[in-house]
Amino acid sequence: MNKIKEILIGTNNVGKYKEICALLPKKIKKYSLKEFKISSPEETGGSFKENSLIKASFFCKKTNLICVADDSGLEIDLLDGAPGIYSSRWSGEDNNFDLAITKIFYEMNKIKKDWINYNKAKFVCYLTLFWPGGENFSGKGIINGKISPKKKRN
Repeated sequence: MNKIKEILIGTNNVGKYKEICALLPKKIKKYSLKEFKISSPEETGGSFKENSLIKASFFCKKTNLICVADDSGLEIDLLDGAPGIYSSRWSGEDNNFDLAITKIFYEMNKIKKDWINYNKAKFVCYLTLFWPGGENFSGKGIINGKISPKKKRN
């Protein structure tokens, strides 16, 4: 396989675009979806892996560039893995953190009023690389943690 000289970063999230670019070697030319005026496809997969593959293949086919795309979200044990692949939907159209965390606290309180000892959660991310010829590779990362009883922002 040849070295990657240019790549499309398959996200419309500006923060995520910057994070992915920072992880890649400086000599790789990076493209944004905004340069091609492409909106994201519908995420119809049943898993993070399927959704990252849907996005990477869609963007690759639209631009004929190697594409890297992800799907990620929060899985909370007490909520049987919710919000999971629907994490971004919990934050509404504007990706409102306050709305998402309010809904998380509400749903946890419905199940267990004193959930502080039942607050295990993990952040899951699947990243997919997709080449114009159809070759692809997906990798998974997990960060285990806990839901804080107080809303925090970094």
